[in-house]
Amino acid sequence: MTRTTMSPALVDVSDDASLLRTTFALFPSGIVMLSALIDDVPVGLVASSFQVGISADPPLVLFAVQHTSTTWPTLRRAPRLGVSVLGGLHRSAVGRMSAKSGDRFAGIDTFTSETGAHFVGGAAAHLECSIHAEIRAGDHDVVLMEVHRMGSDPSTEPLVWHGSTLRSLTPPEPTH
Repeated sequence: MTRTTMSPALVDVSDDASLLRTTFALFPSGIVMLSALIDDVPVGLVASSFQVGISADPPLVLFAVQHTSTTWPTLRRAPRLGVSVLGGLHRSAVGRMSAKSGDRFAGIDTFTSETGAHFVGGAAAHLECSIHAEIRAGDHDVVLMEVHRMGSDPSTEPLVWHGSTLRSLTPPEPTH
């Protein structure tokens, strides 16, 4: 027996641009800070478009950045970029880290590798990457990055961006 469920009506994307953003926001994603020291100053941007597992040989990850970003043209000059997978303890700092102006790293524990990759302390994972390729995609660029070094702390609870809101993962309820 086939069961039919009610689904929302499909709407042409060109009919409602705000609906597109709302629909995309239903896909949960992690949040990362990409950063590097540029002329001895930490430069970084926050992304929720980060994806892992693109390739294992070579190890590739990716993120997308808007063409209007004023940070990316500077950050992309770095030979190595630090990617910090943000965790629960960064919840109160995400707004500051993603601000358009000001010191994004004020009051945040950070460290820098000898290559200039810059990281946020207490992250669930740290990846040291270089740009592998940039692909123009609509109003964004997709940036493929090769992972050279990494570290992780599986005990750190990740932050999740869902429904345009920061969320945390909760363990499943025990079954009896």
